[in-house]
Formats: sequence, C-alpha cells, structure tokens
Amino acid sequence: MKYGFPSLDNVRSYKNFVLSYDQRNRIPHWVLEHLTPESVQYNSTVDRQLCDFYEDKSFHEFFRSTNKDYKNSGFDRGHLAAAGNHKASQELIKQTFILSNIAPQVGKGFNRNAWNNLEKYVRKKAKNNKNVYVCSGPLFLPKKGDDGKLWIKYQVIGDNHIAVPTHFYKIVVTESKNSTFYLESYIMPNQVIPDDIPLKDFKMPLDVIERASGLQFFKRLTLDQLIQLKD
Repeated sequence: MKYGFPSLDNVRSYKNFVLSYDQRNRIPHWVLEHLTPESVQYNSTVDRQLCDFYEDKSFHEFFRSTNKDYKNSGFDRGHLAAAGNHKASQELIKQTFILSNIAPQVGKGFNRNAWNNLEKYVRKKAKNNKNVYVCSGPLFLPKKGDDGKLWIKYQVIGDNHIAVPTHFYKIVVTESKNSTFYLESYIMPNQVIPDDIPLKDFKMPLDVIERASGLQFFKRLTLDQLIQLKD
C-alpha cells in the first residue's frame, strides 16, 4: 500500500485490501483497505446472500479458522474489511468472506450495530473524498481484576481456539479533493454498545492504538501531513 504496511507478518494481498494474519490467534493482525468513490459505488447486480465464508487455504491447516469454529459460539464472523465496502462486483465482495479477514465479534449491539455504523460512516467519507485508507484490527486490552492487578483475559472458541478480541480498532485516513489528509482513529469494546452512545465517544489518539497493538500505521505520512479530527 502507498503509505506503508503496519507489519510484514503473513501478508496476503487481495484486489481491494491487504491483510496480515496472526497464525497463533487465527485472526487478522490488521486489514488495510483503499476506498474511492468508484470502489464503493452501489451495484444492483451484487448479492451478498450469494457469498459464503470460506477458509484461507494459503495457510497451513494447523493455523486456519474454520466455519465450524464459529458455529454455536455465540459470536458473529465479523469482517475487518467490510463487505459493504466492496460491492462494485460479486468477485470483490466474495473476497471479504475469506476467514483470514474475519474475527469473532459480539453480534447484536456490536457487529450488527455500533461497528456497522462505523463502517457506514467510513463509506460515506469514501463517497465524498478522493481516497480513504482504512486499517482495522483486534486489540487485547488489560482490565483490573478483583485482586487489583491488571490482567489480559479473553475467550477462545472452537477446536482451533480462535481468540476473541476484547476490542477492535479502526484508523481512517481521508485524502480530500484538495489533497489534504485527515486522520481519525477509534477503539470499540467487543461488547453490546447502547445505541445512544455517539461515535465520537470512541475516538482515540493514534498513539494509543499503536502502543496497544505493537504496530505503527501509515508510516510514510508524517504527522505534519495529517490533520487529526477531534470531533
């Protein structure tokens, strides 16, 4: 991608997005999308119902997630590169259903609501600007236990022990029509989020995400080039 990769571990490239896969946790490290007004145009011939989730056979079977892992788990198969961002053709939307682009997400109240609203917000920006670069991924954040100590605890699902992230991040760099770059970044907890909490409440400085993820994003863009959106 034009402005650099966060890391180079197990990178796979698709037509409209690139991902880095975490073989131990069997979810993405990060997924990077490049969106334009053309790429997010609605195409009436594209049917999401014709898409099925499928294994990424470019990885050894020891390290793959499978549909069986998610079955009866109580979690949705949550897209990191959003299916709704890639409806220009049936082929493009189908690629987003590869399981290396998927992580366990709470369904009602998160994947189908708050996270989906953030995805729609990003698409709206893509329709009205020159370019939008989006990087999404999981986080495993500490929480204070009853003993007063900080612990990182998370569930795993399925026979392959797919890690369930405690949080997800999304970093959005928008290049406006006059080639000004705007940065906004979000962290959302992987839990039911009430509908009345506004999107701006989840905004976080980029360095918070970088410290938590162990990754640096858009390294080829300097801070002088980026205007951080506060509201």
